[in-house]
Amino acid sequence: MTSCLFVSDLHGQINRYDKLFHCLLEEKPSVVFLGGDLLPGIWGMADADEVQGDFINNYLVKHLSDIRNRMADEYPEVFIILGNDDGKFEEQSIIDAADSGVWHYIHERRFAFGNFNIYGYACIPPSPIMLKDWERYDVSRHVDPGCIPPTEGYRSVPVERHKIEYETIAKDLEQLVGSDDLDRAVFLFHSPPYKTNLDRANLEGKMIDNVPLDVNIGSIAIQRFIKSYQPLITLHGHVHESARLTGSWQDRIGETWCFSAAHDGPELAVVRFDLDRPEKAERQLI
Repeated sequence: MTSCLFVSDLHGQINRYDKLFHCLLEEKPSVVFLGGDLLPGIWGMADADEVQGDFINNYLVKHLSDIRNRMADEYPEVFIILGNDDGKFEEQSIIDAADSGVWHYIHERRFAFGNFNIYGYACIPPSPIMLKDWERYDVSRHVDPGCIPPTEGYRSVPVERHKIEYETIAKDLEQLVGSDDLDRAVFLFHSPPYKTNLDRANLEGKMIDNVPLDVNIGSIAIQRFIKSYQPLITLHGHVHESARLTGSWQDRIGETWCFSAAHDGPELAVVRFDLDRPEKAERQLI
C-alpha cells in the first residue's frame, strides 16, 4: 500500500496549512502532492501578515522541517509545483528547499518513486489574470475571449520574447515525457484537462462583446495528452468552483484517473488515494 495525500490551491491560508500538517502527523502518508497556488498572492494576504517576511522559508520550510524531524523515517516524499498565482521569482527558494530535502520540486521534471514515475507541470492556458509567469499558449496561439495573451500582462522574472510567442503546453509535455512508458506514471498538474468535471468555471451565460464565454477553462493540450499517453493518475487544481458546479472532484479519461483538490469553500480539500488502487480515492473537506 502506498498512501498518498493531495492538496492544491491553499493560497497561503494558514488555517488550511495547519490542517494539512495535522494530517501528515496523524496519518503518516507515504507521499504528499502539493499542486500549486500555494503562496499568499492576492488570496491570502491577511494570513501572510502573520508570517514575517519570506513565506516559503519562514513558514513552509520551517514547519515541514519540524515535521520531518518529528516523523524521522516516516516523513513522506513530498512533491511540489507552483501555480499561476505564485510568482516565478519565488521558484529559486523552492529549489533551494528541495536541495535541503524538505520536498522534491518537479515542474518539468521526472522523479522515480519505487516502480512509479512522478512528473510535474505547473503551466496553465491563457487566462484573464495579468500575471503570466506560469501561462503558455495551449495548443496554438488562440486565446479565448476575455483572456489575456501570454505576450501581454506582466512577469516577475524576464523571459525571452520568442519563448513567450512560440512555447505551448502541448510542446512542453512532449518534451517532458519523450518516449517514456507512462503506464505507472503520476502527473502533478496545476491546470485541469479541458471539458471534464475538473475545469468548469462559473461563467454560465456570461459574454464579452456578444461572444459567450466557454465555461470549461482547462487545457486542451493536457486533455489530449492524457487521451494519447494514458498515465495512471493525473492530479489537478486551479478551478476552485468546478467540483461544486459539476458535482464531482474526479473524472476518468480512458484508463487514467483524474483528481482535483481545488475547492472554493473555507475548508481544506484533501484527496487520499493509494497508488496501487486509484479507484478507491476519496476526498474530504476538513
